[in-house]
Amino acid sequence: QVQLVESGGGLVQAWGSLRLSCGASGTASSPNVFTANTAKWYRQAPGKQREWVALMTPHGPTNYRESVKGRFTISADSTSNTMYLQMNNLEPEDTAIYYCNVEDKMRPYWGPGTQVSVSS
Repeated sequence: QVQLVESGGGLVQAWGSLRLSCGASGTASSPNVFTANTAKWYRQAPGKQREWVALMTPHGPTNYRESVKGRFTISADSTSNTMYLQMNNLEPEDTAIYYCNVEDKMRPYWGPGTQVSVSS
């Protein structure tokens, strides 16, 4: 079992920045669950479906949805079981609950989410 917990959300003005963190604990298949598996960030805005935002593969390549390319950066700390999402130049359209996700031993795990609100 893997437990994920997001943090770092908050209220920020447009063009501001936030750094989200996702900490993992429990018994994963490897010491760092984020670098051993494909890890992702999702978000869900009010009244909308959850959407994928960014992903990071075990060998390093990352990918982002078009609307956040050049503004968001996904990364992981190899010394701690933590994944990050650096968000710059935030826009009101980025307002959502952000979730981290990882699949370990073919089982998906989600955190409870952290709220990001961007004011215009």
